[in-house]
Amino acid sequence: MRLLPCGSTALLVELDDLDEVLGYYAALLAEPPDGVVDIVPAARTVMVVTDPAVTDLAAVERALRDTVARKDRRLDGELVEIPVSYDGADLEDVAGLLGCDVAEVIRRHTAEQWTVAFCGFAPGFGYLTGASEWDVPRRESPRTKVPAGSVALAGEFSGVYPRESPGGWQLLGRTEVAVFDLHRDPAALLQPGRRVRFIDAGSG
Repeated sequence: MRLLPCGSTALLVELDDLDEVLGYYAALLAEPPDGVVDIVPAARTVMVVTDPAVTDLAAVERALRDTVARKDRRLDGELVEIPVSYDGADLEDVAGLLGCDVAEVIRRHTAEQWTVAFCGFAPGFGYLTGASEWDVPRRESPRTKVPAGSVALAGEFSGVYPRESPGGWQLLGRTEVAVFDLHRDPAALLQPGRRVRFIDAGSG
């Protein structure tokens, strides 16, 4: 673990891998140090933002060094269910990559216990990690336009595109659920720690 200053009111905790990030994030959520106002996980880091009126970085650094990552990286966050029409352009390619048929891809994707590990790429885009092994390469040639609501896989992650944008993930299907809505509070549906279950809504 390495701690780095991030501006005058935050610390960046560098960790070995995503498993350690999730376990460390879970531990901080359970017992946040005094004066911490925000905890932001990423693929290899956790940013801890403080209130300088309550604490100082030296005190928070000591607390962070004493924090032990939980062995169970899964967070018991709110469950979000997302209906998906599994008719994506890359569904058959993904089946080939995984060595199974399309029905098995859908079964595995809907049976998986997904957790929002962190957010990024675009507002409302959550990187979802599963309990089982997923290793699906990105497309060799990214698309210039991926429709909003597209449900996709890349590497060990699944995700939902919050708006039309370029993208190189493998498209499994689409959902009508708005994962980012400025008229909702919070605007992002997929917050770190939330659990996600994809439901097969048919392809009609």
